[in-house]
Amino acid sequence: MIRVLLADDQALVRGGFRALVDAEPDMTVVGEAATGDDAVRLALDLLPDVVLMDIRMPGTDGLAATRRIVEEPRAHGVRVVVVTTFELDEYVAEAIRGGASGFLVKDTEPTDLLRAVRVVAAGDALLSPTVTRRLLATVARATREVPEPSALADLTAREREVLVLVAEGLSNDEIGERLFLSPLTVKTHVLRAATKLGARDRAQLVVVAYESGLVRPGWAG
Repeated sequence: MIRVLLADDQALVRGGFRALVDAEPDMTVVGEAATGDDAVRLALDLLPDVVLMDIRMPGTDGLAATRRIVEEPRAHGVRVVVVTTFELDEYVAEAIRGGASGFLVKDTEPTDLLRAVRVVAAGDALLSPTVTRRLLATVARATREVPEPSALADLTAREREVLVLVAEGLSNDEIGERLFLSPLTVKTHVLRAATKLGARDRAQLVVVAYESGLVRPGWAG
């Protein structure tokens, strides 16, 4: 059962998400928060699998709340999907930099939102190729902290090759088809690259690929 925490300052939005999630046989809502501070408190108390996090909330906003959650060691298994009405590049970039595993706008189709919950709960990042390209162009423009070259040097040639394709927004299945590997083998390479680079998940791997210069804007797609 996928345990979901809802964080949004609008009760109507939370009610809609609750009805949608609770109607699914493999999901349940374990809590609701109307502020960023409450979202952090409940996330650390309940340790849900996925937090659906609004950006604009009173006090601590959703981006700051996301950072606080993912920085807590005991919340290592908690994944955050930022859901907002604001489809702005800087929000996407900041959400992913802050540790979010996905980014959706509130007019997303219900089936796509439920898919997002399942994808993120399974440990993958929800980044479509379009969002990936937008995100990475923004990250590349705003890069301040670049990983040490030695970090990339620890990757094998195959791991670097896989990382480039991850940065293009390809799924494990698509990467496998491109490199003639099984999806399981691709997943192993992705996990090893993430461990070596200190990336929390696939989304942060994408950021590292661009910030390090391994991939440059314009390569993807």
